[in-house]
Amino acid sequence: MNKAGFSGEPQHSSAASGDDIPAALRDTPDPKPKMRVQPLVLLIGGALAFVLLAVSSGFVFFIFSPKRIANSQPSATISPTETPISDSSGESQSNNSDSILGHLAYTEAPESELAAVSADGRVRMRTAAAERFREMVRAARQANVSLVPISGFRSVKEQEQLFFGVGAQRNQTPAERAALSAPPGHSEHHTGYAVDIGDGAVPATNLQTNFENTRAYKWLEENAARFGFEMSFPKDNPQGVSYEPWHWRFVGDRDSLETFYKAQNLKPTPSPSSSPTVAPESTP
Repeated sequence: MNKAGFSGEPQHSSAASGDDIPAALRDTPDPKPKMRVQPLVLLIGGALAFVLLAVSSGFVFFIFSPKRIANSQPSATISPTETPISDSSGESQSNNSDSILGHLAYTEAPESELAAVSADGRVRMRTAAAERFREMVRAARQANVSLVPISGFRSVKEQEQLFFGVGAQRNQTPAERAALSAPPGHSEHHTGYAVDIGDGAVPATNLQTNFENTRAYKWLEENAARFGFEMSFPKDNPQGVSYEPWHWRFVGDRDSLETFYKAQNLKPTPSPSSSPTVAPESTP
């Protein structure tokens, strides 16, 4: 009889106790390591979600950005009659690049806007310019200076005869004629703002360069600006037109200033070395 039977109680070895656990469960690893993978998965998923959100937000901002919206709006247009405050921008006749032989293009003043500045009514100017010219004549008279209007508004038809007709009579080329008279459609006289002025005390100087030696010219040099007038073609003027001390233009209101804006801002060019003698019918 062995010891087991002697004691009367069954004896279990460590190996025997292990037989009570199924082999499949004994060999299976601890399931806890599976739980350790989850934080890594969450981290990667969160990073991908952040990237997708950033990309989509950037795309939406690109599509609806203020700059793109502004660029998608139609650009503003400027009426041909408007003049921009800064550069010029709008294009009116004052910014017209149409130039022939140094003379800029101008349109005719409406007949309804013309008023007489001479006693016989033959010399006319735009109403605003005419009023200021008459004031200037009265002021000069108080200083014993006689300002006489020789020529004011001139139509394109009248300018055609002056340019082509007289030019043919004098056997002048267009370039030669342009030194004395503007081509039709390019005379400041069309605007109703220009006037040729003489000295009533010495009419022999009318439309001559020696008008600069008269009392009338000296008075104009000192006082014309007070009435809104300036000399159109001084020596070495930007347009290269012959020196004309008798030819003055009104720039005393918005319309007149805009009309001559282009002429006032051209680059200076040398004037002809000599100024030809000009007859009354051949002024620009």
